[in-house]
Amino acid sequence: MVTVNMVGLNAYRRDSYTHPDLALAVVLALVAWTGVAIWLYHRRSRRTPVLLVADLLIAVAAIGVTPWLKSDGFQATLPGFWVMGALLAWAIHWHWKGGLVAAVVLSLADLLPRQEVDQGNYGNVFLVLIGGPIVGFMCESLQRMARERDAAERAAAAAQERTRLARAVHDGVLQVLAMVQRQGAAAGGQWAELGRLAGEQERGLRSLIRQQDTVPTGGGAQVDLAGALEAMATAHPVRAEVATPGAAVLVDDHVATETVAAVKACLDNVLAHVGPGATAWILAEAAPDAITVSVRDDGPGLPAGRLEQAAAEGRLGVASSIRGRIEGLGGTATVQSGEWGTEWELAVPLA
Repeated sequence: MVTVNMVGLNAYRRDSYTHPDLALAVVLALVAWTGVAIWLYHRRSRRTPVLLVADLLIAVAAIGVTPWLKSDGFQATLPGFWVMGALLAWAIHWHWKGGLVAAVVLSLADLLPRQEVDQGNYGNVFLVLIGGPIVGFMCESLQRMARERDAAERAAAAAQERTRLARAVHDGVLQVLAMVQRQGAAAGGQWAELGRLAGEQERGLRSLIRQQDTVPTGGGAQVDLAGALEAMATAHPVRAEVATPGAAVLVDDHVATETVAAVKACLDNVLAHVGPGATAWILAEAAPDAITVSVRDDGPGLPAGRLEQAAAEGRLGVASSIRGRIEGLGGTATVQSGEWGTEWELAVPLA
């Protein structure tokens, strides 16, 4: 459209040219370059800095020959709004900085040859200077939003596929392994050993299912807390049964790291005070605004005043490793103990 506008205006103002034949040649050259530029810009691989610089230089040259082709005191330049093509190309490619640079170059090329600048010239230059950066900023914002949308769609598709696979494995293999574990323990003898091995394989397979949710999918720095807890519990010397929601519990990487470290500290206490033969249960619950992780063991429980005495003696393992981490996330860590064992409840807000 700007090319058609340029041809029409120059035909209308043909009497203002002192060299009309040369002006016609310049107009035809700009029309030809428009066709070449459209072909070159059509493919991404051809949108190189060389092309953008050449496009801008041709626009500057078309402005520059105007005083020579027209009589003194000219108002409109020969290319007119045709130079917007180069300006927009720079804004799209180099965003607001490119739009600003191209606008400054075109404005200087328009103003420097003039003997005087009127209100119309000032208005045109002002629009160019403000329009180039704005278009560039908007293009950058749109491109960023498109990338974020694509990343979110990939992450959603990957999460949906992982959920489908996890459901299929849970409904088949994991249930069979759990059944073998229970029946083997009930039968005793060699079947008990088979049940124990089936239980280990069940925990290992469940951990693998959870760990796949910790693989980045391009949607941001979030990991699956449930998968991280499964992986940590599987590697810990204490036998730990982990119960988590059926879906992934996505939290910030820092929140997941600190929460898992606090749970590991709980298991370390079980190992130190109950022994390697102890059993622990980890229950993770997720709400829209918080996550709660409970860690319970089957030990004899904590003697009354044990934690306070340890803190008074300067042994701050519990205070720093468990309470310190959770409180650093803005949450709370409470403990209950009795003859049935010890239970830690770690509550971490997500908002």
